Amino acid sequence: MSEINFNKILAFDVWADYAHFRKFYTTTSPLTFSVPPRTALCGLIGAITGLSKKGNEYLEYFSPEEARIGVRILKPIKKTMVAQNLIHTKNARGPGMNLITQRTQIRFEFLKKPKYRIYFAYSGAKENLLGLKSLLEKHKSVYTPVLGLSENISDFKFVGEFDFVFRKANDGYVKINTAIPLGQVSEEYGTKFDYDAEYFSERQPLMLTRERVATKYDDILFERKGKAIEVKLKIGYYELSNGEGNIVFIE
Repeated sequence: MSEINFNKILAFDVWADYAHFRKFYTTTSPLTFSVPPRTALCGLIGAITGLSKKGNEYLEYFSPEEARIGVRILKPIKKTMVAQNLIHTKNARGPGMNLITQRTQIRFEFLKKPKYRIYFAYSGAKENLLGLKSLLEKHKSVYTPVLGLSENISDFKFVGEFDFVFRKANDGYVKINTAIPLGQVSEEYGTKFDYDAEYFSERQPLMLTRERVATKYDDILFERKGKAIEVKLKIGYYELSNGEGNIVFIE
């Protein structure tokens, strides 16, 4: 966990009818991550604030030295398979889309009615990101926010800006309300399991270069229905004000 300086943690909710965050190891039948990867959340925040996607410029704004991003599940994770017709544009004749005759039907896995709470803290000097709070409060965005694919248009709502206290880890368990990178969890008896809960982990890319090459991965632990998870942490966590709970960032 690298050190950055920030005074507040911003929170906003985001949801859609459907979402798809493609797992990097799937090919002919695309599967989706249950929790949006940090890289997808960078794109979402970049769309709201108007950061350029040309040459993946927006990725430069979200280095671990400047940005912290966490995600909390607000609705139980549900998935469904949807058949989609993909058209072959490579050998298309003429400019008209109606002239394309070759199609392939592929079944995509989608998240159904997903809803998440995003926690964001920023210490960089980039002016565009400093306008995020104002845009969220006014329910405005520069570009259309989506959850994964362009057709998965999402809505969002400003939740608040929270004070926090950073609590250093000790030998005890603590309840964390966000998805947790397993790299931050103690290796021996690090998770206290609740028999009524449903735990999953997914290996996700955490950092991308402008060439969209992943430079860091971790396994992300979450509870399907959004319940808090009791863990022993290696370094610490953030205790938010106003009863918002305890969070960790994906980094």
